[in-house]
Amino acid sequence: MVEEQLVVSRNRRRRYSSYCGEIGPALDNLITRDFKAEQPNQKWLTDITEFQLPAGKVWLSSVVDCFDGKVVSWSLSTRPDAKLVNTMLDNAVETLNAGERPVINSDRGGHYRWPGWLERVNAAGLIRSMSRKGCSPDNAACEGFFGRLKTEMYYGRKWSGITPEKFMQ
Repeated sequence: MVEEQLVVSRNRRRRYSSYCGEIGPALDNLITRDFKAEQPNQKWLTDITEFQLPAGKVWLSSVVDCFDGKVVSWSLSTRPDAKLVNTMLDNAVETLNAGERPVINSDRGGHYRWPGWLERVNAAGLIRSMSRKGCSPDNAACEGFFGRLKTEMYYGRKWSGITPEKFMQ
């Protein structure tokens, strides 16, 4: 191969990204890295993370409250689709008391621009906010939760023989 100057090319594995380009106007970042809240249900952060198992992938969508860092709601799925984020949001909205209208900050992924998501946010009276493109520190409290979760529960364990369905139990 060297004599013929042939070089083997490998396809790079692409990581999943929900970012579809700017499919609509981006909202202002109302959180602006101020992750302190004076009361519960004032500022929420949401995102999706991926768990890679030998048998497949599992996605986790969660909402973290900036007041105390607790997870308000979460959902798991073998597909990063609208049902994943909509289920999580529906469960989060059920925890609200009358008159509470938290700011919900997300990244600019397509999940948070789909009609079903927008309808749910508007119906609940939530205030939408979006991080800047490609700027994970704008959502650091949620990213920090994912990091702690993976460090304590996921990394360093053997997952062979565990199906995505069993992982989600």
